[in-house]
Amino acid sequence: MLRVEGLNVHYGGIHALKNVTLHVPEEKVVTLVGANGAGKSTLLRTVCGLVPATSGTIRYLGRPITGIAPHRIAREGIAMAPEGRRVFVNLSVYENLLMGAYGRSEKKEIERDVEWIFETFPRLLERREQPAATLSGGEQQMLALGRALMSRPKLLLLDEPSLGLAPLLIREVFRVIRKIHEEGTTILLIEQNAMAALNVADYGYVVETGEIVLEGTGKDLLSDERVKKAYLGET
Repeated sequence: MLRVEGLNVHYGGIHALKNVTLHVPEEKVVTLVGANGAGKSTLLRTVCGLVPATSGTIRYLGRPITGIAPHRIAREGIAMAPEGRRVFVNLSVYENLLMGAYGRSEKKEIERDVEWIFETFPRLLERREQPAATLSGGEQQMLALGRALMSRPKLLLLDEPSLGLAPLLIREVFRVIRKIHEEGTTILLIEQNAMAALNVADYGYVVETGEIVLEGTGKDLLSDERVKKAYLGET
């Protein structure tokens, strides 16, 4: 579904991504793991068109999307739940969800999708009319996920969905990620919690200082001694 080939990105004098090549097959979960500042979020933002590529190509469903405007990429079926949630704090939970469907016009289907989101995240139903600012961090993360899903994406980009959450909420977030995947959505997951990410991923890439240094199935990376030492706290 997504093919990134030889991607380079610069921020001023910083070479943020260095000849990155990765593939995201349809209906699979692919994860990028690595330390903070390794370039993982930069990759997602480049795929979405928010950060320009210096060189290299990004293809989505066989078509080049490098350099295309973000709103056009979103309409092609790519949605992102960004790091830090970025919910609209002055809007209600329900209004935030509707914002995720801004590019759609079929009102009955939008309402059906809202109900599906509430079934998936019962806490959001309980807080339907509350301003997003009044939600806990975990609830805001659920709302960010729900808002991204309201566009009915073919490819869902998740940027650090467990960041700052308590262990119980992390398990809930990854339960939902599995559910979304089982219902047919392709997922590219950026995550510092390597254990949780690799447990849910079909395939993974390890990123260090803007370069992919290791790749393999989620199971293989979990058992790799280098990954255990660097990212799983094992020696």
